[in-house]
Amino acid sequence: MKSAIGFAAVLAAVVFGAAAAPPVPPYTTAAVADKARPAEDTARDADRKPAEMIAFAGIKPGSVVVDVVPGKGYFTRIFAKAVGPSGHVYAYFPSEIDSMLKGKPPSVSAVANDTANYPNVTLIHAPLSKMQIPQEADVIWTSQNYHDFHDSFFGPADIAVVNKAIYDALKPGGVYVVLDHVAQAGSGLRDTETLHRIDPATVKKEVLAAGFVFEGEDNSLRNSTDPHTKNVFDPSIRGKTDQFIYKFRKPAR
Repeated sequence: MKSAIGFAAVLAAVVFGAAAAPPVPPYTTAAVADKARPAEDTARDADRKPAEMIAFAGIKPGSVVVDVVPGKGYFTRIFAKAVGPSGHVYAYFPSEIDSMLKGKPPSVSAVANDTANYPNVTLIHAPLSKMQIPQEADVIWTSQNYHDFHDSFFGPADIAVVNKAIYDALKPGGVYVVLDHVAQAGSGLRDTETLHRIDPATVKKEVLAAGFVFEGEDNSLRNSTDPHTKNVFDPSIRGKTDQFIYKFRKPAR
């Protein structure tokens, strides 16, 4: 009977598209436990599930990772520890949003300047539409920012050009990971500027158009109680929005 139940569970996973989350390797757990991380970052771990996110992205020791629009470096720090001394992390701060800085340096500069703890982090402050990094990347990652590319303060960006630039910056077989807040199904780009959300189907369509292949998604950050009608900064939902994370792969040669 037990074997029959087990077979049924496997069959259901195949039929309905469910997939078991990849195991969290020890180096990922150690990266999250990094004592140099700020308290404000570690306080968010329960909601952001960074170990699961990194395992899903396939980031590992020796990886070259680009963290696009890294904010204060929440993921940048963890990536740096996960890839270790043989890997490298580029914190890519797009110059398209320089007007928001009002002359101030990107906040992630604090991470890039902390060479005692993060010697393998380099800040790149340049146009996203002309992405260039010193070496081909294994993983290009952006979290809670893809929707912003469509907003007025970002230009808006020509998303086809941006996604093609990201495609070109990856090595063959490399992955592009997009994590963002879920908007109502069928809403397209309607809520990107007002609610800071985007329809996952729109993201998939845009990224696939650049030549990527959809590899899968992780449901660790999904929240069925999110009504999808509130601004993500609303106190009643902030930090607990329904979020999707998609992985796209650049085909190998």
